This record gives sequence, C-alpha cells and structure tokens, in this order.
Amino acid sequence: MRLKRKSEGTPFERWGGQPFFDALVEAFYTGVATDPLLRPMYPDDLAESKAHLALFLGQYWGGPEEYNLVRGHPRLRMRHAPFVIGRTEAEAWMRHMTAAVDAMGMAPDDRAELLDYLSMAARNLQNAH
Repeated sequence: MRLKRKSEGTPFERWGGQPFFDALVEAFYTGVATDPLLRPMYPDDLAESKAHLALFLGQYWGGPEEYNLVRGHPRLRMRHAPFVIGRTEAEAWMRHMTAAVDAMGMAPDDRAELLDYLSMAARNLQNAH
C-alpha cells in the first residue's frame, strides 16, 4: 500500500483512518511476537494489546476518541511502569515499530512525522538504565 501525503486533514485522515493504524499495529506485533526481549512483557493473547495500541494511535493522530472511551486517559507512563524499560527495550520496540511503519509505504514526510513521535514516546517511557 502506498499512501501519498495530502496537504489537508489530520494525519488520521491523510493516512487512511483507523484501518491504517490497525494494519500498522498488526505489522508491529508480528515482530514483537517473536522478540525474546519484548515478548515476555506482553500477555499470552496479544489481541487486547493490539486493539489498545491501534485505538490509542488513531486517537492521538486525530481520530475519534475511542481509546478514551474504552480505557480512559492514556496515562502512558503509569501503564508502562510495571515493566522494566531501558534503552535496550526501547530500541527493540523502535526497531519493530520502524519496520511496521516502513511496511505501510508512507510518503517520506509522513513517515518522518510518525517515526519522530514514536521515537520520542519510546525514549519517554524508559524507566531504567
């Protein structure tokens, strides 16, 4: 799928709405599912984790507030506090997310915008050295 950048609309609209984020998250979890470092941080059944991440990203990028309706305020640091997230874990997460973003065939400016945010989020969720 190759998406072209449009000058109008939210990223959510430009990138294809919730189906874009659902596909992005599916591609991301394909990597996580076999990652020996990250996989133990997730529940056995990844369905709920996938749904939560896809809804969060869709909402963050301008989509409907479905995540808030389902989960309440994101409180990302609090939700991730039980997990040891150091530089190695953040880099592994980013490696899988970058591969997922690249699989989406985004326009270069959109790709950069999304990866900048995801990189910032990965750094900000680190809670260990």
